[in-house]
Order: sequence, then C-alpha cells, then structure tokens
Amino acid sequence: MALSETSELQRGAQRYVRYAMRAPLLQADHERDLARRWRDEGDERALHELITAYLRLVIAMASRFRHYGLPVSDLVQEGNVGLMQAAARFEPEREVRFSTYASWWIRSAMQDFVLRNWSIVRTGTTSAQKALFFNLRRLRAKIGDVGDGGMSFEARTRVARALGVAEAEVDSMAARLSAPDRSLNAPLTEDGDGEWQDMLADGAAGPETTVMEAHDGAARAELVREAMRDLSERERLIIRERKLEEDAVTLEALGERLGISKERVRQIEGNALEKLRRALIARVGDPVAAGYVG
Repeated sequence: MALSETSELQRGAQRYVRYAMRAPLLQADHERDLARRWRDEGDERALHELITAYLRLVIAMASRFRHYGLPVSDLVQEGNVGLMQAAARFEPEREVRFSTYASWWIRSAMQDFVLRNWSIVRTGTTSAQKALFFNLRRLRAKIGDVGDGGMSFEARTRVARALGVAEAEVDSMAARLSAPDRSLNAPLTEDGDGEWQDMLADGAAGPETTVMEAHDGAARAELVREAMRDLSERERLIIRERKLEEDAVTLEALGERLGISKERVRQIEGNALEKLRRALIARVGDPVAAGYVG
C-alpha cells in the first residue's frame, strides 16, 4: 500500500474517533426513550442517536483485541455490527443500561472475527476452548509465566484448572500462540517440489453426497407440502410464517394480522404441528427422527 493511502486511512480513522468521542452521553431515561422509538416506531433518527452515543464503546473494546494482529479498523467494523444487533434486540423495559447489554454483543462479534481470521487458529470451537484462546496470555502474565517458550508444569496446571480444560489443551494452545505463521505457498522441500497447501484435505462433500443431499432435501420438501394439505388455510398460514420462513413472524404480529390473541395463535400453532406430525407419520413413519418437523 502506498504511503499516501496509508496516511489517508490513518486520517480517516482519526476522524472517526473524533466523531465518536464528540457524541454526547445519554441519560438512562432518554436512552430508553430512543430504544422504544426505534423498536416500536422504526424511528431511524432515534436509532442513529442511540448507536452514535456508544461508538466510543466499540473503539474502546477494539483496543483490547489489537494484540491479535488484526487491523483495528476491521475490529471496529465488526464491533459496529454487534452494536447494531444489540440495538435490534434490546428491551428498554428491563432495568439495564444499553451499554451493559451492548458490550456483550460487541465483544462477541469481535471474538468471532478474531477466531475466523487469525491465521493460526483453525480449531477450538467449544466455549472452554474459546475462553482458553482469549485468556491464556492474561493468565500466564498474572502468574508470572511469560515468554514464548514452553509453559512450566505449575503454570500449565493452574491455567487448566482456572479455565476447566485439559492440560494438554493448554500446551497445544500455548504452542500455537507462540508459533510463527507459515505461508501455504511455501515449498515442501528445498527442491521446490509441491507446496504446503497441497497437503490440505478437502473437507467439501463429494459429488455423490451432494446429489444425494439435494435429492433428499427435495423429497422432504415435497412430503411437507403434501402434509400441509391436511391443515386449514389459517393453520397453513401460521405454520408457514412461524416454521418455514427464514425469519419467523412473532406470535403477536400474526395475532394482529388474523385478529386474534397471540395466545390463540400459539394454540393453533401447537394443534397444527400435531396434525402435521400425524400426516407425516402416515407417510414416512417417524417425522421427528427423519427431521421433517422441528
């Protein structure tokens, strides 16, 4: 990247920080009012004011993840996504400040970004392994076991107990965190025969598996369509909106649409699912085991 481009990026980042820090802090009552206006009325001006007030929270949290070697601007961008998710899910009636609620979403978005993009991390998907990845350096510093060398027996034991993981996992993670990156295009031998990427296994499904999965999926969809004919028009509408669409409609929204209470919608949904299960049982046996009805 040219020096001029780098300077422009730096100036852009500085402008963003100044813009975030100039935004006024919100009082609790005004914050709840903004959240209600966005949730209940779709007021975009209220959303903008709420989000802008907490951009400083995203910047502060991004600084905590900078030692993973990823661009802070990318961390901020991911944090902003988490901030928007928090605004979409925040319930102003609860006695909690938006900053407290949003912190979890911002941190989660940044942690997921680090795990997806940090080059030496390609395993460790359980909550315990994630905790080990994000806390190993801090715990080693706390007990005085610093440096890139192997961990002492005492340090390994204390970290494993603190995070509830096996000592072998602590050793493995410490080794990966201290190991240098290796280019996948680096040659396997001094003669230049082959590259490291040639040794990577292809985890994608084969052509036969892909065709079989597509065929099974089409068969399941057809069975559900046939079973839906046993339902009334209202039942089909509720099942389609609640179970078959990617974004499920809420009980309350369906109740308003149908002119009934959300509790009545819940009852109709339960009865319709039971009828659907019986219809599928008549066709394929056990629909739950077959994965047709959730």
